[in-house]
Amino acid sequence: MQLSTVEIVKPEATNFILGQSHFIKTVEDLHEALYGAAPGIAFGLAFCEASGKRLVRRSGTHEALVDMATDNALRIAAGHSFIVFLGDGFFPVNVLNAVKAVPEVCRIFCATANPTDVLIAETDRGRGIVGVVDGAPPLGVETDDDVRWRKDLLRAIGYKS
Repeated sequence: MQLSTVEIVKPEATNFILGQSHFIKTVEDLHEALYGAAPGIAFGLAFCEASGKRLVRRSGTHEALVDMATDNALRIAAGHSFIVFLGDGFFPVNVLNAVKAVPEVCRIFCATANPTDVLIAETDRGRGIVGVVDGAPPLGVETDDDVRWRKDLLRAIGYKS
């Protein structure tokens, strides 16, 4: 077995969701779940099929995001993995529960805009995602001022009242 990393290639502020699924209809069901959770959402998704034709299946509402998802899926090349890129103004918190509720979804590895490396294990059978490195390690522990800043931010962006 060999271990390697694949960097997610995307613009700095672009959010994405990386997960694992188990069936070819993942693409259609994820598309419907995303659109139903946030009507008018801009997104692109790609799914690495692990059997049959073993194609990267893709869909979305924004061509550049579909292309970004497809390119990253090809680089990850791990069976039954999927990646969703969200357009400006859309965040994982808006759609993550809907994605997790799709019956084919087995797990979510991350939902982030951080720089991310995907840890890949490769055997004679194929490739699989072992985990992810999402962002950078902490530099310390928050102070009382940091707590106030965090709470003020959540209220300013409308997530807390």
